[in-house]
Amino acid sequence: MFFASVKLALFILFLLAAASIIGTILPQGEVPGVYSQFYSTTLGLSHNSAQILTKITFQLDLDTMYASWWFRSLILLLSLNLIICTIERLPDVWRLVILDNLDSSLDRIINMRNRRTYTTTLAVKESCEAISAKLKSRGWQTSARDRDGDTLLFAQKAPWSRLGVYVVHTSILMIFVGALIGSIWGQKGSVNIPETLTTDKIYQFGSGAPIDLGFTVKCNWFHLSQYPNGAPKEYESELVIIENGQEILKKTIEVNGPLSYKGWTFYQSSYESHQKFIISVANIGTMTEERFLAPPQQPVRWQTENLLFGIQDLVPTSIPGTYKYKLLIADSKGAQSLYLLDDNQQMTISLADGSKYTFHIKEFYSTGLQVSKDPGVWIVYIGCILMLIGLSVAFFVFHKRIWILVRRENDTTQIFLAGTTNKNKAGFDTEFNALSDTVADINQIEVQ
Repeated sequence: MFFASVKLALFILFLLAAASIIGTILPQGEVPGVYSQFYSTTLGLSHNSAQILTKITFQLDLDTMYASWWFRSLILLLSLNLIICTIERLPDVWRLVILDNLDSSLDRIINMRNRRTYTTTLAVKESCEAISAKLKSRGWQTSARDRDGDTLLFAQKAPWSRLGVYVVHTSILMIFVGALIGSIWGQKGSVNIPETLTTDKIYQFGSGAPIDLGFTVKCNWFHLSQYPNGAPKEYESELVIIENGQEILKKTIEVNGPLSYKGWTFYQSSYESHQKFIISVANIGTMTEERFLAPPQQPVRWQTENLLFGIQDLVPTSIPGTYKYKLLIADSKGAQSLYLLDDNQQMTISLADGSKYTFHIKEFYSTGLQVSKDPGVWIVYIGCILMLIGLSVAFFVFHKRIWILVRRENDTTQIFLAGTTNKNKAGFDTEFNALSDTVADINQIEVQ
């Protein structure tokens, strides 16, 4: 009875809510210095108090609270509470679902809250057939049984709706199981990948330990767009998954538009400028192309084309932090030309020796990715879907039952209509009145 107590469930939920508030406010997975600074600057505590709270934070595993033994124990205790509540109460509910309602007490039926009495000159059999047909037209499928010389009709809707709350219980348990699997076997980390380069590792949050992905990720390019005041507007990266030297998957990701592969999910989270520039050059005549990484004021030579070029200067634009590029080019004969290119602009240039080249310049970035692998996430998703189904059934679908007792008295037939529901009494009253009118509408029936 202790584990089946509703009070226990409320107490555990209160502790989980309080712990979740702490876990939301308090940084997670950081080093001691971060917590000392948090307590001293954010909470305004003295140095000694901040040090004491930092020590308590690590003793109670508040720095990794959602993976702590005591938080998981609360989850397990609440799960145990739900399981025992279900085991204790489900048999009684199941008996109501499969109950033989034609065996109900006749006195109980006649004295129900929702009841009507009718009189007709029709015979019992004719009356039962007429009532059954009318109810069937309204979606009520009747069954009948002789009871002590009388005939009892019964119909019901959605008896299974009584199980909705247990679907919710099951969904909560599935969400807990999925969350525990994710916290125990899941992995989270981050990585910065420079444009055109690859990595097969990420670095765990907090510890910084490397984690092998089992495949290679390449960043083909990164693009940043900005507001007129220079603030980042949006940024995106084109990522490529490579396995055994083969390109498996390519996708452009952005904030809230991740890439997923083999259980790993890559989220666009940040970026970093290297104060260098990618210069892409293509010879239109020979169809050869090359890409170079060049700092400003440092010449680059394309050996196969005997072409020397470089960014002579950066010209600030009206948007803070963005530039136009003065591109200096020297051809095979030593003739020099100067051109002005916008960032990420492509320009075709004809040189004095008759050759034509296409130049494209963009700032060189690293894309910052948050990476996670959660083997329990699909269990959580299924649990959430089940919860929506269970809540919909529990709140919007009701078990409705009606009985019609038909008996012959003297030269008339007496009809007793009664009904009940487990929820939404007011709504059922309206439906019962409509059913009453339907039964009364049968030829030669009078309402008493």
